Amino acid sequence: MAEAGIRVLLIEDDPVHVALVEGLLGAEPRLNAEVETVGRLDTGLARIRERRPDILLLDLNLPDSTRLDTFYRVRAADPSLPVVVQTAVDDLSLAMKAVDAGAQDYLMKDRINHQTLARSIRYVLERSRARSGEWDSPMFRLAQQQLLKAAQVMDLDDNVRQRLLFPQRSQVAALSFRRERYGQVETVFGYRVQHVLTMGPTKGGIRYHPDVDLGEVSALAMWMTWKCALVRLPFGGAKGGVRIDPARFSRTELQRVTRRYTSEFIAMLGPDKDIPAPDLGTDEQIMAWILDTYSQQAGYTVPAVVTGKPVEHFGSLGRKEATGRGLVDVVEAAANHLALDLTKATAVVQGFGNVGRHAAQLLAEAGVRVVGVSDASTGLHDPKGLDLAAVTAWVDDHGLLDGYPDADRLTNAELLELPCDILAPCAIQNQITAANASRICCRILAEGANGPTSLEADEILAERDVFVIPDILCNAGGVTVSYFEWVQGMQNLMWSLDEINRRLRELLVHGFDRMTARAQALGVDNRTAALVEGVERVTRAKLARGLFP
Repeated sequence: MAEAGIRVLLIEDDPVHVALVEGLLGAEPRLNAEVETVGRLDTGLARIRERRPDILLLDLNLPDSTRLDTFYRVRAADPSLPVVVQTAVDDLSLAMKAVDAGAQDYLMKDRINHQTLARSIRYVLERSRARSGEWDSPMFRLAQQQLLKAAQVMDLDDNVRQRLLFPQRSQVAALSFRRERYGQVETVFGYRVQHVLTMGPTKGGIRYHPDVDLGEVSALAMWMTWKCALVRLPFGGAKGGVRIDPARFSRTELQRVTRRYTSEFIAMLGPDKDIPAPDLGTDEQIMAWILDTYSQQAGYTVPAVVTGKPVEHFGSLGRKEATGRGLVDVVEAAANHLALDLTKATAVVQGFGNVGRHAAQLLAEAGVRVVGVSDASTGLHDPKGLDLAAVTAWVDDHGLLDGYPDADRLTNAELLELPCDILAPCAIQNQITAANASRICCRILAEGANGPTSLEADEILAERDVFVIPDILCNAGGVTVSYFEWVQGMQNLMWSLDEINRRLRELLVHGFDRMTARAQALGVDNRTAALVEGVERVTRAKLARGLFP
């Protein structure tokens, strides 16, 4: 999804400085700032109450308020609002007192340029977020709620339950790297979380996205634990991320960020410790840079340190399309379970990235008529079936679905509610909630994304007899073929594509069979059954190993 603009409120009565700041922010497209300017404090306070900005640029000396009283009045109106004080040289001591009182930063008016201004805004927002919201993530709350529900069903030992609610290891790093202007050094936040170390080395992707935080990464690591346990891979769950929008970074900048990330977290990584893979916003090129950085430190090439690499660099055949292929494998298993003829079925796929694109294409190859797809820019609908070859060619040429001429356009929200047999949300989390679950019109909900469905929506979908294939099974194809790649790297051998696809299908279908058997035996929904299956396996392993010391 595209990064939202930053709302900036500038309280400043000097028209020359107002014009300067507005011009400087306009010259920094990566910031995507929406600026509103007022010349009096009382007007600014009213705007804060009406439409709270993301950040406030504040002159302390205004017609209706001066010196520290200006800052104190802002703090009284909104104690958590990030504030950058703008000051002249002769007021520097006053600005420092404002920082001591809680302002996040200050800028010298006579030294300001678009780089210093944009960097100050980014840093202030990052620091405010790090202090207030790292663990307070909707995804992490959802992951914990799902575990608690499964724990209640299976009467999980309370000691184990408390341990599994939080990751075993978490590391946050401030990553400094050079921008295209070599003298400009940027700092962003990176994360690596290992949920459970009991099951073997940990495994999990690295995502580059502006919404990444510690809570989100922890949720994804937890889901990866259950995913690996459900399909019986010898891994615990891990996840990593960097809070950036990769679309706003050049190739050179992405390489610098990636190598810095690898260097900062290198003690956690290794083929016997923790093996990263691609995720949202990353790809095989990012993995190649991680491989190279790690190998440079080791003094020799270590192919198994990451998966999802280019085939030329010891990557596995079939890895790129593995998540989409795995989704189709379990959809076919679900269709057999429900006696649904796929050659007469229709499908809608939300998200046309790596997972959604391959899922749509492979569903079509299985005989399904794909009537809708979407990405961040728009949705496309054709009840007669989309020409996926033409849609894919359009995206390859234009980058997004927007503008594709041979289909009706609709929003992502409208796309989710299209009548179909198979709905595959393959974009981002929290797409199907209590607000729209009653309008979902599908027979099979195949979760290609992580956490696309809320617990409240699960209950509504169960009442409506929608067959949910939960994310920890439905998108497990990626980590499964990553496991195959890791095995090939550790043993210095290569499997054929046919062998990889056959092994992938066997593991996922076995996981599907165990999930449905568990759901029938316990009388619960598929998600709870899949979680119980995974949590039980982890619990047995932890209890068998015991606690040291």
